[in-house]
Amino acid sequence: MRKTKIVVVEDEADILEVIDYNLSKEAFDVSSSSDGLEGLALIRKEIPDLVLLDLMLPGMDGIEICRTLKTDSATRSIFIIMVTAKGE
Repeated sequence: MRKTKIVVVEDEADILEVIDYNLSKEAFDVSSSSDGLEGLALIRKEIPDLVLLDLMLPGMDGIEICRTLKTDSATRSIFIIMVTAKGE
């Protein structure tokens, strides 16, 4: 049985470490990036089942990554959960 593949794009190292640890512990196949542009390239390469995406990232912000993924037929069906510490 194939593991569920998750890509995490988060620039806060501590948050990324906690998310990666917990998902891997639950037997998910996890890949990660701390940069928006690199994260987009990783998502396009991996074609994951789910993306956990921070809003504020260096290189390209999470909203733009989401828009880009949803306009591309190869990635539009990927589920995306926005992860942010932003209070607004």
